[in-house]
Amino acid sequence: LDKNNALTYIQIVEAPGRTAAQLYTTLNYWFTATFNDANSTIKLNDKEGGCIIAQGSVEGIATHSGGSNKYNVSIRPIIRVDIKEGKCRVTYSIQAYNVIKTVGGGIMGQINKGLSGANAEKEVNETWPLDQTYPFAEKDAFGAKKTSSKACIMAYSYSQVMMDKIEAAIKEGMVGEDSDW
Repeated sequence: LDKNNALTYIQIVEAPGRTAAQLYTTLNYWFTATFNDANSTIKLNDKEGGCIIAQGSVEGIATHSGGSNKYNVSIRPIIRVDIKEGKCRVTYSIQAYNVIKTVGGGIMGQINKGLSGANAEKEVNETWPLDQTYPFAEKDAFGAKKTSSKACIMAYSYSQVMMDKIEAAIKEGMVGEDSDW
C-alpha cells in the first residue's frame, strides 16, 4: 500500500514520435470510450497541464458465499495520466473495496431459508479500506478473509489488464485515429 493506504501502480510508457497533443487526444478518446457508464467519470481534463484523471467502476471483481453472508466486491480505481512529448506516466490507484454484503445470503442462510421458508436476507453496502483487509491487515476487520483475498488478487489482475490497455492506446493509438478519411 502507498502512503495513503491505497493499492497503487505506476508505469512510464514510451511513445516515440507521438506529440503531447496526439497523446492527449488519444487518451481522452480512450477514457471516454472505456468509462461510458454512470459510475465512471473524468475528474480532471487539463490539456495545457498534460493531465487526465478519471475514476472507473469495475463491478463484481470478486464474490464469495461464506457461512452466514454473501459478498460481492467492486472497485472504483482512480487513473491519472501525465502526458509529455513522447511518453506518459500512468498511475492507477484503488483506495477501497465497495462491497455489497448480503446478510443471511451465505451457505447457512440458504439452508435455513430452505428449511423454514423465511426470507431473512438483507443487503448492506459497505466500504472496506484496504489497510483493514487481508493481506494488508493480519486480522481482517470485516471477518471476511477469503473475500478480501479474492478481492486483492482480482484487483491486481484488473489493474494489470487496464494498464495494458492504456499502454496499447498510448503506443498504437485508437482505431481510425490516424486514418486519412
